[in-house]
Amino acid sequence: MIGWARGSLACVNPLPADTTEDVAGRAAAVALLPVGSLEQHGPHLPLTTDTLVACAVADRVAQAHTVRVLPPLTFSCSHEHAAWAGTVSISATTLAAVVGDVAASLRAAGTTALVLVNAHGGNYVLRNVVQEASVGPLPMALFPGPEDWTAARRAGGLVTSGSADMHAGELETSILLHTCPELVRPSSAGADHDADERPHLLTTGLGAYTATGVVGRPSLATAAKGRDVLDSLAGSFGGHLRALATRTG
Repeated sequence: MIGWARGSLACVNPLPADTTEDVAGRAAAVALLPVGSLEQHGPHLPLTTDTLVACAVADRVAQAHTVRVLPPLTFSCSHEHAAWAGTVSISATTLAAVVGDVAASLRAAGTTALVLVNAHGGNYVLRNVVQEASVGPLPMALFPGPEDWTAARRAGGLVTSGSADMHAGELETSILLHTCPELVRPSSAGADHDADERPHLLTTGLGAYTATGVVGRPSLATAAKGRDVLDSLAGSFGGHLRALATRTG
């Protein structure tokens, strides 16, 4: 990943600038595929939030581990957000097929493992893709997992829980305040919305539980929290590498 400057601010560029010689020289056996989405994130965050978060996580991991970071998948399964303008979705079948095709191409080129860096909770199908890959020719991991996020929230000193902070809340806003502060609008201070109970989310979509698209408390977000969350995730990634090594070693 690279950064571009905007005045005194910098943002993670989701498009790696590697040349073919860079990739060959690094000889990284493990590839990271950021998976984001194009969906509403309330009045204060961009539609590309999940993609930017996935890229930020992958970029921070790459600073600590020898891995190859791929360009992100920017469309995924965002059907629960269809009530808001700007959201674009693809089917679970299509997402699984694209990941499968990418994995096959990487394996043919010598990659030994693929990590899906997923930043959208609605991409349930990726769990099955990784599960099936455990008995296939190219092992995969899904990162961050629930335990990784829990540890990162603790390390970042986040006040809200993972369940309550479901969408465009303290976590996502903090990560963007750290990596892309120019993309966070001032309306985050007044965008808090609590909807801890969402029993029929898959049936009704998120619109049944929030008028703005926010579920969480973005007013609590800080850049320092975002930095500490990403640092924690970079540390916990080592466990996933060790798990993959049991398949590839």
